[in-house]
Amino acid sequence: MMPQLVTVRVNRTARRPVRFWVPVLPVVLVLLPVLLLVVLAAIVACLVFRIRVMRALGAGWRVVSALPGARFDIEQGRLAVLVAIR
Repeated sequence: MMPQLVTVRVNRTARRPVRFWVPVLPVVLVLLPVLLLVVLAAIVACLVFRIRVMRALGAGWRVVSALPGARFDIEQGRLAVLVAIR
């Protein structure tokens, strides 16, 4: 299943946290032409390096399908960012 929503929360010291939600489907639809170029480039790279194209695309889809439920916490100095994929 493809991820549906990405929640981003930015915690800054001495300020209120900023939280926003990004729906995945509209972003994918807007970036679809770029995504098609990336897939074509991946297919060409697979052919150049003699990798099975269908297995590589299948592995990429399995990685995208495994993203729902993932959380990424990033801290740098006084800034903390939490990204949750649903």
